[in-house]
Amino acid sequence: MRILLLGEYSNVHHTLAKGLRNRGHEVLLVSNGDFWKNYPRDIDVARPEGRWGGLRLLVRIISLLPRLRGFDIVQIINPLFFELGAQRIRPIYEYLRRNNRHIVLGAFGMDHYWVKTCCDEKPLRYSDFNIGNTLRQNADARKERHDWLGTPKAALNQMIAEDADCIVAGLYEYFVCYERHFPTKTRFIPFPIEVKDHAPRQRKADEPVRIFIGISRGRSEYKGTDIMLRAAQQLKTEYGKRIDLRVAEGVPFAEYVEMMNGADLILDQLYSYTPSMNPLEAMSRGIICVGGGEPENYAILNETELHPIINVQPTYESCYDQLRHVVENPTIISQLQRDSILYVRRHHDHNKVAEAYEKMYQSLDFNMS
Repeated sequence: MRILLLGEYSNVHHTLAKGLRNRGHEVLLVSNGDFWKNYPRDIDVARPEGRWGGLRLLVRIISLLPRLRGFDIVQIINPLFFELGAQRIRPIYEYLRRNNRHIVLGAFGMDHYWVKTCCDEKPLRYSDFNIGNTLRQNADARKERHDWLGTPKAALNQMIAEDADCIVAGLYEYFVCYERHFPTKTRFIPFPIEVKDHAPRQRKADEPVRIFIGISRGRSEYKGTDIMLRAAQQLKTEYGKRIDLRVAEGVPFAEYVEMMNGADLILDQLYSYTPSMNPLEAMSRGIICVGGGEPENYAILNETELHPIINVQPTYESCYDQLRHVVENPTIISQLQRDSILYVRRHHDHNKVAEAYEKMYQSLDFNMS
């Protein structure tokens, strides 16, 4: 198949492209590299800086359109798959629809259905937007509600979701939100990770517990890493040399991985049920995820044996208690590290994930025949 992947989110499309190419498919990846993270891509469409950046990007995309036709599959990372306003993207989407065979919408992150469903229907006990029946009021949550509810971006998302041949979700949370609205065409396929021959780091009995946390620029409160970092810093104060705490903030992916290597634990998003791309990458290297490991995460994967994620509830006390338990019981680290590697190999190997995508793409022809 000829497959066009448009946009990037935390290395999902770049990693998927590798798996699909390994299976013999022709893949073209067009993205902005996910902003400052700067993931690899075949064609760069990062928005130029300056007053006329949007216009310059639009001209570049228009010039690229003849190359973005004749594909069996066009998969878009998000309704805003280019750094343009919704009113600019709509005619581009319509061009792609006319000139390609199938359209697949990714449910991989922030969009109208994620915001609306978490705010209105609240199918999750907690999320980026709610704790129980209470809406979160931090600045980022308010901004996203303002951006994605009753706006041109919302209308674009609704149009694409209705029109697309399939909607593919990469996490349990996103699947729940889309499946309620589009039960017949929403699929769950785990995020892809390029699995390499990593082995758990051999720890010495008296060495410190090495904790790593990555902070997204301006998103710490929204993602809960502010709370997780505060808990880790308090423990560092109490336990001193028994803890080695590393913090990465707003660094490119390659530098992020370099800083992460050698850690025992990675602190992930506090309000998630599931590990996302960065902690999955860490787990593939034998680094234990402290974050989203709710029962629903394992259930959607049909995983009944391996539960290597240290699950935390969205509170300071839960983070503190779980981290303290590891510091006080470091002998549990080695087994959780081995289980983390096996877990990613079992569920997220990019070649296995690419095979699942291949079957999903092929089913579109069958469903439309």
